[in-house]
Amino acid sequence: MKTYVEPGEIALMEKAATNLRDRLLVRLLFRLGCRVSEALALAVEDVDFERGTVTIRHLKASLKLSCNECRQRLGRHHTFCPKCGRKVTDAQAEQQEHRRQRVLPLDTESLGMLMEYIERGGPVLRGGRKLIFAINRHRGWQIIRECGERAGLPRLINPESGKTHGISPHRLRDSFAVHAVKRDDSGDGLRLLQEQLGHVSFNTTTRYRKVAGDELKSWYDRLWDE
Repeated sequence: MKTYVEPGEIALMEKAATNLRDRLLVRLLFRLGCRVSEALALAVEDVDFERGTVTIRHLKASLKLSCNECRQRLGRHHTFCPKCGRKVTDAQAEQQEHRRQRVLPLDTESLGMLMEYIERGGPVLRGGRKLIFAINRHRGWQIIRECGERAGLPRLINPESGKTHGISPHRLRDSFAVHAVKRDDSGDGLRLLQEQLGHVSFNTTTRYRKVAGDELKSWYDRLWDE
């Protein structure tokens, strides 16, 4: 059983889409390698057709907890403050937002599909922004799953848990990463992939090398080369 989707299978998903919006969603999730939340937040003003780029805006919220007595930073599961020893009853909570953005290149064919969609009046004005998809996360997942099923794609297996699952938006992001590593697994290639995917940790990016090829087998075979 397979662990990721091949580019050719994603092309079948595009053909299985029943409208241009859904076909564009499949296309952008794979060709940009972005998260579904990032794709669904895209607006017309985020696309620079002249430069051939798309600006991804990522907002991540986190909750910072601290002791009311000594202001020591606390974890979610602390019962007692590690500094002053007082029992944690009402910890002080502070919401923190981290805003990041990255400008990603997009191929000519995908830009053409995006332009056609815009010219047909697909984007929807909400909150002062012309959202390209204007659908929620649940609907986005549903579209990808349905396209995979209509294309007749097999279920995928999670190599760590052994569980099988249908095609999801994140599997298209994984497919982009594996495809990129197969084409270029050099240090520079992995660094650029990290930037494209928006990974904070380089280790998160390098895990795709294991998925992309039979590294262990190749290493073992080389041990016995004459």
